[in-house]
Amino acid sequence: MAKIHPTAVVGTDAQLAENVVIGPYCVVGDGASIGAGTVLDAHVVIAERVTIGQGNRFYPNCVIGCCPQVLGFDSNSPIGALVIGDRNVIRENVTIHPSRYQDASTQIGNDNLIMIGTHIGHDCIIESRTVLSNSVQVGGHSKIEEGVWISGVAGMHQFVTVGRWCFVAGLAGLTRDMPPFMMVSGHYPACVRGVNKRGLQRAGLDEQQQECIFDAYRRLYREGTPLLAAARAMACEDGLDENVRAIIDAVLHSAEHRFGRYLETLRR
Repeated sequence: MAKIHPTAVVGTDAQLAENVVIGPYCVVGDGASIGAGTVLDAHVVIAERVTIGQGNRFYPNCVIGCCPQVLGFDSNSPIGALVIGDRNVIRENVTIHPSRYQDASTQIGNDNLIMIGTHIGHDCIIESRTVLSNSVQVGGHSKIEEGVWISGVAGMHQFVTVGRWCFVAGLAGLTRDMPPFMMVSGHYPACVRGVNKRGLQRAGLDEQQQECIFDAYRRLYREGTPLLAAARAMACEDGLDENVRAIIDAVLHSAEHRFGRYLETLRR
């Protein structure tokens, strides 16, 4: 049975699974669904059309699922859903917005750590095992793939993709896609600075796989050939390691958009 503090307000149609804890002064909207073992500390707001999985922890003053920050939207505008997976830790003052489209959803995966003051805009996809440090700002329609680590006060333009197991340095400003496994820093433009060796280890890659990635990095970023030309040449080679193929595909996809944001080619 769920444990609900007497000062909390829970919508009559909200679905609360076993062992859910709703703390003081929380608000849970009609139609929200919260999975077993999830804990809401004090002053957490969970809006309508939010589905939350099992074993999550929301720290005080999170606002989850309220109206997207889009010009012309208000409390009566039709919006989409927000789906959050399992075992996420969402710290104080985090805001996550649902999709701006009725038939779509913002998606958060499993086992993520989202630190204080982070904002995740509408229609984003955050995969699993990511770390978003304090005050990270993620523009709408962006995608952060598995294992990405973003340091404090970094920001992302709308529609940017950060490839899996990347490391983004503090204060970075990302305006274009970043390929998997890289270390990125700076702004306007942010630049690839090297390979995220710790990320390779966290991903469980063996020595041969890691060496293939380091070799691809040297060929793409250190031999002096223009990046796109180098990627196109490597794409024609047989027997590429699957992780190297993912890096090359990311570079080629990014080049399909004039500002380097592949997802923007798919926008409605």
